[in-house]
Parts: sequence; structure tokens; C-alpha cells
Amino acid sequence: MAEDCDKPEKSAENADTVRPAGTGRRGVLMLGAVAASSVVTVRPALASTAASVLNCKIPIPDPPHNGQYISAEGRLVAPGTQGAFAPAPRPVTGDEAKKMINGMSPPGFDPNARQAYVNYIRRLQHGTSGFTCYASLQMPGR
Repeated sequence: MAEDCDKPEKSAENADTVRPAGTGRRGVLMLGAVAASSVVTVRPALASTAASVLNCKIPIPDPPHNGQYISAEGRLVAPGTQGAFAPAPRPVTGDEAKKMINGMSPPGFDPNARQAYVNYIRRLQHGTSGFTCYASLQMPGR
């Protein structure tokens, strides 16, 4: 006859030793059910995080420096500086930033300015608009 594994048992070797409740088959099954529901809950969160990373925005340049141009090295310079590029026509999405880093120019962006914009993005510092977006793109699997 099957014995109930969730009841405390006395060990044959030591009559004073008691197995804690919940360590039997039923307890293991309950833990498995909790773990499975956790996986189901986390996956959609990770999927929405990945989507939000691709939709985040990087302004070039950041708002306090609107109107400044971007040098080929990615530094902010005065408008009209020789060899510098006008600010991006709109903020770059995370997906567009990834494509730019990989050598493609998004529609509406000057292909000649692409590398300057990429250099600007790579130089972003903590506290600058777009830094968190760029840092998220650097996470493995993105």
C-alpha cells in the first residue's frame, strides 16, 4: 500500500528524527507548479523588454545641446564647423541605432552622417539622453 509522503516520518535508524512536512512527492510537485508558472510569467516580460529596447529613442544631440553639430569623431561642435554634420532629423530608435552601428542608414538620415552619429552614440555618458537606450542595446542577446 502506498504511504502518504507528506506526513512526517520517523527514521528507522533514529526514532527521534522527523522528516519535515512538504518534502515528499506532493511538495516537489507543488514546487514544480510554482516554477512553471514563474517561467510563463517572466517570458512575456522579457519579450516586452526586448521590444521596448528596440523602440527606445536616442536624440542626436541630446536636448540641452539642440542645434549643435556632430563632428566625424562624434563630438558636439558649433554649427557650421567644417566636416561636421547637422543634428539628426529626429531621435534614432534603438532598432535604427543597431542598424546604424552595423553599417546601414535609416530612411531620412544622411548616409554621410551615419558614422558621425554612431560615434556620438558610442560616446554617450551616464545622465545623457539616450544613454540608457544605448546601454540596453549592449546587453547580450539584443
